[in-house]
Amino acid sequence: MKMYGIVTLAVVGLFLSVSFIASPVMAAEKDGIIMKDGKMTVMHDGKEVTKMDRATTMSNGTKVTMNGKIVTKDGKETQMTEGQMVMMDGKMMEGGMSMKGDKGMKMDEMHK
Repeated sequence: MKMYGIVTLAVVGLFLSVSFIASPVMAAEKDGIIMKDGKMTVMHDGKEVTKMDRATTMSNGTKVTMNGKIVTKDGKETQMTEGQMVMMDGKMMEGGMSMKGDKGMKMDEMHK
C-alpha cells in the first residue's frame, strides 16, 4: 500500500511539472499580430492587447508593417489578408490554424 502511494504521488508530480513547463510554450504560440477588421492588432496569450502602433520585427527577421505588409529578412514582400496572423517567430497562421501543417508557414515559404 505504501508503494502504491509513492508511485501515485510521483505520477501526479510528473503531470504537474509537465503542465507548468508546457504553459509558457503554449502561451507563446498565441502571441503575434493579426489582421482583424482591416486593422493590425497585437495579440498576447490569444487575446487582443492593442492596435498595432509601429512596425514590428519578428524573431526570424520578418517585419510586419502597420498596413499588413510583410517583408522577409531577404526582402520578399507579401500583403496580409483578413484573419491572417504572424506569430512572433515569423510563422503565418490563418483563422487560428497554421497555413502549413502544425508547424506554421514561414514567410519565405509563401513564395515557393
